[in-house]
Amino acid sequence: MIPMPADQPDRDLGSLLVELTRLIRRRSLTALEPFGLSPAQGRAFRVIAHHERAHDDELRLSGLAERLRIAPRSTTEVVDRLEELGLVRRTPSPTDRRATVLGLTAKGSRLRASMDRARVEGTGDLFAALTRAERDQLEHLLTKALAAADDDHV
Repeated sequence: MIPMPADQPDRDLGSLLVELTRLIRRRSLTALEPFGLSPAQGRAFRVIAHHERAHDDELRLSGLAERLRIAPRSTTEVVDRLEELGLVRRTPSPTDRRATVLGLTAKGSRLRASMDRARVEGTGDLFAALTRAERDQLEHLLTKALAAADDDHV
């Protein structure tokens, strides 16, 4: 167990996770700078990529807006830019002719792989003090907590 500093006797697990998340976010943003995406574009891109890998259903603009917790109009602007960059495509929904479905282009899939590597490299040292078994356990516990809170996370 990590000893708590004397000046923070009531520090809880949530506070530790918030602190770690902030550090990971800073390092991730630095690692992703070379890809030229804004934080909003990067987050939307990751949600689309994750959805494509992990779900069988369609991801529409409305679903992306809900996942990002932003207004549909803002989502449209972000996706427009990702589409202009050739990373995301809109295709007609096979189940609803009024809707379009979001997915990655071949260029987007290649970028996703590069971004994933950069994110891991940018934050990997944060967990270097943990053994492989401890990292596996941490991943399991965090995944379990996220699943219990909301099974639609990224």
